[in-house]
Amino acid sequence: MVNETYIPSTLEEALKLRAEVHAMPLAGGSDLMVQYRRGTGVVPEFPFPVMIMSAINELKGIKKEEDGSVLIGALTTSAEIASCEDVPFFVRKAASLMGAISLRNSATIGGNLGNASPKGDLPQPLILLDATVVLQSINSTREILVDEFIKGSKKTALADDEIITAIRIPNVKYTYGYYRKIGTRKANAISKLSLSALIYVEDGIIKDFRVSSGAAGPKVARNKANEAKLIGKKLEDIPALKEDILNTHDQTISPRAMATWRRNSTRRMLDYFLSEVAKGGDEGIIQ
Repeated sequence: MVNETYIPSTLEEALKLRAEVHAMPLAGGSDLMVQYRRGTGVVPEFPFPVMIMSAINELKGIKKEEDGSVLIGALTTSAEIASCEDVPFFVRKAASLMGAISLRNSATIGGNLGNASPKGDLPQPLILLDATVVLQSINSTREILVDEFIKGSKKTALADDEIITAIRIPNVKYTYGYYRKIGTRKANAISKLSLSALIYVEDGIIKDFRVSSGAAGPKVARNKANEAKLIGKKLEDIPALKEDILNTHDQTISPRAMATWRRNSTRRMLDYFLSEVAKGGDEGIIQ
């Protein structure tokens, strides 16, 4: 049985289809097309109605708001995100390393979040930055943290009448930042592990510390209680606190799927970041 395929040209039309037939939004399709493939040269067959979102221009583009936050339309591609200086470094970097060039030109931020793959590139830095996702139905709009939207592997809080319309990234200050992705090969790397971290220092005091790990379990790993251990401290306090922070973050990594390698690799990346910050060197991105 071949289900219906729709191509709405406006958000209003798409919301109506979503409400009436619960058609699944296909935004880029780089994951869904693979998931439901039937063989080489054969068109995928979906077990549900599908609506191709590519014609809805109102869901495309990047806008910097007056408060410094950045609003990214759900149909904005990874390539567009990677090339926009208004997008925070962590998200821009993740987008620039997302698969092959052809994939970055088709994959969308809304599709990446909606697919909720544990190996998805964009959720990890978005969760680090407390980004929110805008969800719209024909009758209402709501906005929730990306960390709350993604419930687990391939599981989200999206209602069957809702569409992801945008992602909002708040203006997060940082003095030191770090991003690292480990993949199989640079040309087309599916993330095996990734980590983002930031520290903001003001008047010699650490005002903010965050770290998130991707491809480390059913969803992005972040422990705000562990982050709080550094807040209010000085850079010279980091060496004494580092081991406890490393051990606690280690426990957020899934005990399955190459757990020893994942934990050791994550520990080394976070250890390196904290050690470099403790030296009090040049501000900016730590390479």
